[in-house]
Amino acid sequence: MSDLKVVILAAGKGKRMKSKLPKVLHPVCGLPMVQYVLDAAREVSPEKPLVVVGYKGEEVTGVLGEQAEYFWQTEQLGTGHAVKIACSGLGSFNGDLLVLYGDTPLVTAATLRQLIARHRQEKAAVTLLSTEVEDPGGYGRVLRDGDGRVIGIVEDDQATPEEKAITEVNTGIYCFRYSDLNEALPELRADNAQGEYYLTDVVALLQEKGRKIEAVKAGDSWEILGPNDRKALAETERLMRQRILMHWMDEGVTFIDPTTTYVDPRVKLGADTTVYPGTHLYGETVVGEGCHLGPYTQITGSRIGNNCRVFFSVLDTVEVGDDVNIGPFANLRPGTVVEARAKVGDFVELKNSRIGMGSKVPHLSYIGDSQIGSGVNIGAGTITCNYDGKNKHATIIKDGAFIGSNTSLVAPVTIGENALVGAGSTITKDVPGRALAIARAHQVVKENWRKQEEEKD
Repeated sequence: MSDLKVVILAAGKGKRMKSKLPKVLHPVCGLPMVQYVLDAAREVSPEKPLVVVGYKGEEVTGVLGEQAEYFWQTEQLGTGHAVKIACSGLGSFNGDLLVLYGDTPLVTAATLRQLIARHRQEKAAVTLLSTEVEDPGGYGRVLRDGDGRVIGIVEDDQATPEEKAITEVNTGIYCFRYSDLNEALPELRADNAQGEYYLTDVVALLQEKGRKIEAVKAGDSWEILGPNDRKALAETERLMRQRILMHWMDEGVTFIDPTTTYVDPRVKLGADTTVYPGTHLYGETVVGEGCHLGPYTQITGSRIGNNCRVFFSVLDTVEVGDDVNIGPFANLRPGTVVEARAKVGDFVELKNSRIGMGSKVPHLSYIGDSQIGSGVNIGAGTITCNYDGKNKHATIIKDGAFIGSNTSLVAPVTIGENALVGAGSTITKDVPGRALAIARAHQVVKENWRKQEEEKD
């Protein structure tokens, strides 16, 4: 739809949020709410959206970056004024203009396509998005004649008792024929208590000129929700989370308890994966098929292979191969790669390390800045001493090595293939392949020591 441009109004402060953060940047399921609107806009038009910013606009532009073209509304003079500013950059454009709001993250591209299609089919000057609500208080009512044609909008404070009973309300989302909009904008007046220019007045002006006005009803009234305070933000989050989980359930993913499961919209999940209660999946996380995640697991920006089990653990920016078992209470930090069929057990921390195919770090270990080959066994209580107070150093453990329990590997150090390190050792030098290394003090036994001590007393 190259003959369609989209304007997103994102200049408001959102006073009731009681926040230093611009309203449109408040996160919903991990993304700023304006990002959802931007994504929907991209689905209906290949052109960069025109985003009108104002309050702390530099923060909005900093977050959205090159995704949009920006216009500044330095004075908050209403929606009509904001659209007029955006139109100043359209030059000789002669298509349709879709007006959206940066604080309505639940609106879908499917609904917007329906709005645009009706607008063009009916050759309307303006087509507005409406919806039916149980309690229309505070909303502008959509007025229709006896034949069902839209004849105008009346604001709540100006409506008669009969008009207040109307449950079809205006959402504020419009598709304008740009030539008609451009003709009406100069006629807007700010003769109201707030001294602002309202976009709804454009609809009235077009109706007075005898131009055709259409309306499309959104199927779900929650699509128009724009949270004005923290309570409404929480409700928006709940609805978005529900939408995300319903999508993945349709794709073959099981959620044992959707009410306690959180999935970022950027996450990708494979079929036959099961997500257990208390699990949070964030960022560009990709999970394969047949996995079991949770309970009480947090995974951020990671790639998980097929048939993996991760429970009671935290993974941040890691890669995990197929058939890997992680947990409970494992902490995998950025830069970690766990290859296929490996095991990472309870109370294990991995950082910037590679765990080779089929290797095991079963419990109570810290592995940092290390390269561990395939078929390696790391005994309980093993740590890599990778930091000397100034620099990080690498530990290399080659294929088939066996590291005994309670071992300290003082990096930089290399353990050769099929080498064996005795339990309780502190290794400070390289160990050749197939060698046995033991580095601990000789055991001393003093017989009758207790009796001798008691006699001293």
